[in-house]
Amino acid sequence: MRKRFTFLGGWLVLMVLTGSLAVGQARRVTGRVTAAQDGSTLPGVNVVVKGTTVGVSTDADGNYTINVPDDKSILTFSSIALVTQEIPINNRSVINVRMVEAVNELAQVVVTGYNSVQKKDITGSMVSVTSDKFKEIPVASFDQALQGQAAGVLVTQSSGTPGGGITVRVRGSTSISASNRPLFIVDGVPVEDGLLSSRDFGGQNDNAFSLLNPNDIESIQVLKDASAKAIYGSRAANGVVLITTKKGKANQKTTFVAEVQRGMTEIVKRPDLLNSAELLELQREAVINAGQDPDKMGLIKGVTDGVNTDWVDAVLRKGVYQQYQLSASGGNEKTHFYLSGNYRDEEGIQLNNRFTRMSGKLSFDHKANSALSFGTDITLARTLNKRVKGDNFLDGVYSGAVKSLPFYSPYNEQGKLYGPSDPNYAGFPNFNPVAQALLPRFDTYTVKILSGLWAEYELLQNLRFRSKVSIDYNQVTEDQFESSATAIGGYLQGVGGKGYGVYTSGTYTTFINTNTLTYNFLVNEKHRFNALAGLEILQRQERSGSVTGRLFPSDDFTYITSAGIVDNGFSNYLQSGLISTFAEFRYDYDEKYLATVTARYDGSSRFGKDRQFGLFPSVSLGWRLSQEKFLESYRFLDDLKLRASYGFTGNERIGDYQFLGTWAAVTYSGASGLGPDALANPTLQWERTREANIGLDARLFSGRLSFSIDAYDNLTDRLLFAQPIPSTTGFGTVQGNIGKISNRGLELMVSTVNFDRGGFRWNTDINLSRNINKVVELANDGPLFRGYSANGVGSTNVVLQGEPLGSFWGLKFLGVDPATGDAIYDDKNGDGRITSDDGQVIGNAQPKLFGGLTNRFSFKGFDLNVFFQGSYGNKILNFTSVTSVNTGADLQSNQSRKALERWQKPGDITSVPRYVYQNTYNNYHSSRFLEDGSYLRLKNVSLGYNLPKKYVDRFRIVSNARIFASATNVWTWTRYSGPDPEVSTLDGSTTAQGIDFFTLPQYKTLMVGITLNL
Repeated sequence: MRKRFTFLGGWLVLMVLTGSLAVGQARRVTGRVTAAQDGSTLPGVNVVVKGTTVGVSTDADGNYTINVPDDKSILTFSSIALVTQEIPINNRSVINVRMVEAVNELAQVVVTGYNSVQKKDITGSMVSVTSDKFKEIPVASFDQALQGQAAGVLVTQSSGTPGGGITVRVRGSTSISASNRPLFIVDGVPVEDGLLSSRDFGGQNDNAFSLLNPNDIESIQVLKDASAKAIYGSRAANGVVLITTKKGKANQKTTFVAEVQRGMTEIVKRPDLLNSAELLELQREAVINAGQDPDKMGLIKGVTDGVNTDWVDAVLRKGVYQQYQLSASGGNEKTHFYLSGNYRDEEGIQLNNRFTRMSGKLSFDHKANSALSFGTDITLARTLNKRVKGDNFLDGVYSGAVKSLPFYSPYNEQGKLYGPSDPNYAGFPNFNPVAQALLPRFDTYTVKILSGLWAEYELLQNLRFRSKVSIDYNQVTEDQFESSATAIGGYLQGVGGKGYGVYTSGTYTTFINTNTLTYNFLVNEKHRFNALAGLEILQRQERSGSVTGRLFPSDDFTYITSAGIVDNGFSNYLQSGLISTFAEFRYDYDEKYLATVTARYDGSSRFGKDRQFGLFPSVSLGWRLSQEKFLESYRFLDDLKLRASYGFTGNERIGDYQFLGTWAAVTYSGASGLGPDALANPTLQWERTREANIGLDARLFSGRLSFSIDAYDNLTDRLLFAQPIPSTTGFGTVQGNIGKISNRGLELMVSTVNFDRGGFRWNTDINLSRNINKVVELANDGPLFRGYSANGVGSTNVVLQGEPLGSFWGLKFLGVDPATGDAIYDDKNGDGRITSDDGQVIGNAQPKLFGGLTNRFSFKGFDLNVFFQGSYGNKILNFTSVTSVNTGADLQSNQSRKALERWQKPGDITSVPRYVYQNTYNNYHSSRFLEDGSYLRLKNVSLGYNLPKKYVDRFRIVSNARIFASATNVWTWTRYSGPDPEVSTLDGSTTAQGIDFFTLPQYKTLMVGITLNL
């Protein structure tokens, strides 16, 4: 590895020295090229001494250095997307240039990893999402802002909990047991993703990205194919998401921006449940059908239904949303800065649920002289997440409200909440959901420090060395207490109902040092070269601990120090590291033929000594057909580029130490000691994905129509999985590399300018994606069951060779027998009985098609954005219906209005079997509970108005004022009978997707705001 790196570095130095000798002792001119529109730096601009073959190209930061023969020389600055400029030197040693775009968007600069290029020079598959597309959508985290905005990127919000989990998949799922989340990089720093809390609250996680303020983001780049992401090697198989935060720009006077947003939140749709009278009638019918007397069971008309409580309404509310931000930015030719402060407060739609964030951001960079630059990016954030139990928790708030019988009230005659100590509390079949919302304390405090310090020095002409040290520090404190008036703190602990408390603390820190050498040069005005080589060292540390207390003296003492019994806890320390070298070489001939070669050599501490290092190469080619003479006559063609790529990426995200043979405490025949817990596997290595991609980018009619089409074929092998071994070894499995998964798909992105005349402009953006996922190979042909335990068939989900991940398993429901009212199931094995042996694949949670549609209208200061997002062809397991349409299996839960469609007499045609008390056969897990999850959602509508200058100028300190209103989750079209088709009880699960088990629906927001530029 060291030899390869030394050789490449020596080669670069040799080229530079050769180039320097060729021009002798001529004058040295340096400078920076920026965009006239916004002051952003422009890489890949050709800088040539007119009338000679002496030329260079600007680097990733728009910098260049060139030797010129004399003071009378003229420099020519050119790029296919920019207006060419010729500038006399006139005895200057520093020449900074501002260039105007000739063709919109092609000159747009995108981050491609450790480098930046103009959009026209991209040979890989990537998509860029700018902040303009989500700045007025009140998202709590930037990953949520990607939903429906990028082809090939599927984003699902698992529930309507503020600060809750978001699932992101780029071109499908590649792994069964390892992470399927992309690698997220913020300003060059890999950051913690997923959950930080130690508790998932019934399948629902928190979201580490809610610590980062989306208003500080300038753009998001999603790298999708091997050419774009192989530079990240063993961490790139699931895609790479690069987040670039806002910076100050050259020639920008100091500008202050103040923004205020306030709004209301409300659930998108409530479940349709029965009232007391309807439920009592249904329960009496179920008992009578079972041959029993409902009166003897206390199901008496006029008595049992004397109270009618809408429990869902009792635990939900309209929440208040508010956000305030103040930022300042500016810069000159040498120094740029951006500074911001933000406060966000969001009441959840469940009682006692709240998310609050305070954050600050500083970006500073300075060019000390023609050779040296340095800068820093610092983000500080603190959040308080007041959580409530949810989903499939035994004592969840929303789930409890859906299940609770309307025959009971949350408050007694004195207006106090019913609890376990109340004499009438025994009447609750489950618990008091209102008390469970209001009384417990589940506070999660999180602090984040994301910081990087960098310096760059030009060693020789256009040979630049850059070094950066960074840290991502996350500290999480969870303070939890459940009083004696709640389910857990009251009677489920079995210790006298005296309260229950947990205190947990965790610190998750990533240190990283990145060093790169870059070299750019131009030969004969047509051959442009860009070379990069780097060394990166990463170390991650995790420390966590927890303590549990019980038997508190009273509900007034709520901290562990007051607990009567403190007998449970843990502490944990984990450490992992990654050392890597990487290189990238770009070649461009006459801006017509493009080539990129990338490779990364990774060494990871997560794998056995025999497989710690691996090479991940890629190559891509681009052909700009629009530059060919045979297309010159087609003047409507602004740009047409064909590209193809092939390469390998990896996935090493399986946790630490799994290649080791470990020991653990064991008890045998009353004696305790140590025993082997897991077998060692020194050959354990990362998963590997082979990726092939072909794409076409086109821009027509002066930018009025542009589109990109991509087709890809990815195959992941060496799956990290618990490999079955003979039980005679004393173990059932060993962590190994077995199996294959494929993902194939098509992606389309189209942008149009539909109308642009008389001050009225109408733009449309649409993206559509199709991904076909399949388990190609496993250790054996038998099914691997996942998900929930299901009545009658074992499990809800299955991993099976030849089927996609996220497949549902169960009985095939054939309908209801009109004569008897009983369910009819497919007797798959033909043995005349319905058993678990008749289980089969009954559907899949993965969509056949997903995407987004945005229309933007503007006219004389007004602007209107309408954004639709949707999914087609996916199934949802309405596991809530197992309880809410349970055909009388028990009488402990309220029922959905769907239950009124039940079979009642011979000849009835319906899909709901008859209700019979304690009958479980009609409630077997089957395709009866599987529904079409397709939906189209009006995700956001925003209307804004920029006040006329003549009114704004009356306030001397205000240069621009904008007022706006925004509404999210406005309308949803779907056939799904549940409240919300965009749900996933097991947040982030790969093998058990698309399950709705009392999942809190999304919420809609109506918000107004004002932005002032000062």
